Amino acid sequence: MLNKAMIFAAGFGTRLKPFTEHHPKALARVNGKSLLQRNIEYLSSFGIREFVVNIHHFPEQIRKEVEQNNGWGCKVELIFEPEILETGGGLVNAAPLLQSEENFLVMNVDILTDVDIRKMADFHFAQKPLATLCISHRSSARCLLFDENGRLSGWKNKKTGEEKIRRPAEMLKEFSFNGIHIINSEIFNQSAPAGKFSMIDWYLDLADGNNILGFQSEGIFIDAGKPESILLAETKFL
Repeated sequence: MLNKAMIFAAGFGTRLKPFTEHHPKALARVNGKSLLQRNIEYLSSFGIREFVVNIHHFPEQIRKEVEQNNGWGCKVELIFEPEILETGGGLVNAAPLLQSEENFLVMNVDILTDVDIRKMADFHFAQKPLATLCISHRSSARCLLFDENGRLSGWKNKKTGEEKIRRPAEMLKEFSFNGIHIINSEIFNQSAPAGKFSMIDWYLDLADGNNILGFQSEGIFIDAGKPESILLAETKFL
């Protein structure tokens, strides 16, 4: 199984205002537990015991929460970003803490799900791609495009019609990305943009020469980055 995960928690959480005017979104509560705690406990239930968490917005509140709870029984390393680097830049910035692992998991702190990480990991280990992305058919304005072999081939904004096709194919299937990835550390040997950049944009740049696969799961998935989503999450995650 996987031993280490990175949780993206540096964002401002503007959709969660007014809470995030005084707190980081990672500490938004769902039935008394913070999003960060819930995801550490969720991933640790699959045997992941080491975590890297990037922080920026109200970082000392997160430090205090982790220290007071002893990392919820896990090793939790916090990496401060003086400037938010987005998901791709954040991953590259954390490379020194991740690259010793052959494979590691990455997820957004505001994702709440019951996806079976063991099944996703089994798929990743069997197929050996550069990255495996958790995808589903949930409704979303933006989607990823995969070819008949399940390889990432492009991106589409369904509202504007904008497309980015990196691997042309006769038929491309649309899926929403669920904010969970399993990545091989070989990615750190690939050319990456400088500074802050999106992980999805990097995947699209890499898709033509590398296997980046989708793992389809239709379990519970909640983007808990909005007040109404927190309320929904409280009916699903006790």
